[in-house]
Amino acid sequence: MMDLLGYGAFFLTTALIFSLVTLGLNLQWGLTGLFNVGLAGFVAIGAYTSALLTTPDDAARFGGFGLPILVGWAGAMVVGGIAAALTGMATLRLRSDYLAITTFGVAVVVQLVALNAQKLTGGPFGIGFIPRPFGSLAETPLLFNLSNLAVVSAVTLIAYLALEHLSRSPWGRVLKALREDERAAISLGKSARFYRVQAFAVGGAIMALAGALQAHFTGFIAPDNYLPILTFQVWVMLIVGGSGSNAGAIAGSILVWAIWAGSGTLTSVLFAPEQQARAASLQIVAIGVMLCVILLIRPNGLFGDRPRRPKPGKQTKAAASENEAGP
Repeated sequence: MMDLLGYGAFFLTTALIFSLVTLGLNLQWGLTGLFNVGLAGFVAIGAYTSALLTTPDDAARFGGFGLPILVGWAGAMVVGGIAAALTGMATLRLRSDYLAITTFGVAVVVQLVALNAQKLTGGPFGIGFIPRPFGSLAETPLLFNLSNLAVVSAVTLIAYLALEHLSRSPWGRVLKALREDERAAISLGKSARFYRVQAFAVGGAIMALAGALQAHFTGFIAPDNYLPILTFQVWVMLIVGGSGSNAGAIAGSILVWAIWAGSGTLTSVLFAPEQQARAASLQIVAIGVMLCVILLIRPNGLFGDRPRRPKPGKQTKAAASENEAGP
């Protein structure tokens, strides 16, 4: 029973870290219409920034400043936000398809730097000995996982409430206007580039914070943690939950991660160890099937706005009135 509770806390902590990334993507895509396919790069920037700021001194690489964990998280948000703002200023004039290609290129560059800049990032060996919140409780897995879950839940709640407030503020209404009709928003004197860069920067800062939380939760990071599959997972989480809904971003993250983790456990039980590497692709199949089923039932996602259909009687009356009006 204790092991089950400990695993449940571990599962929810991981799912909520994913939900932070999805909340950042929802701000960029769901609220503003910015097609970011490079979010894994911003998660990596946050993870490595916080790790370099908080790990002990290491002669083999740069960093090791030994700063408090909260300083590392704040630094991750600042660096991630600046990186996202610079990326936005350079790319947001592109159309959505070219923007997607460019942001994907940014993520690839970040991953290659993490892989090859060994003096900075540890290269393929990654960075270890990252201080973990409540590390003294590590010998008691249940307390350790519950303590981390409490911290990550608090951070996720704060991010959710802040984004809900922003989406209802005049700033959020401008972003929605730019998403729906850019020309109309510009005609009202709003700078499309200025607001979009702001949204991209805030979203990137949230993604970087999620990367920092993940780094300190696991205590180790490596370039393989930030492959394109991470981007795929988060996009599916947003689509399943409902683009434009912050609550949907969190719900979609928990559901998709449950399917991903559950299918991974199932393959490890059903297949021999030498076959598990190939069987791992079944996780993607399971996610794809779930995505198709949900989109058939709820085309706009679980929390997306359901399209309103007129009642049969009203539809018939409307059609009759149109016929009577004639051409």
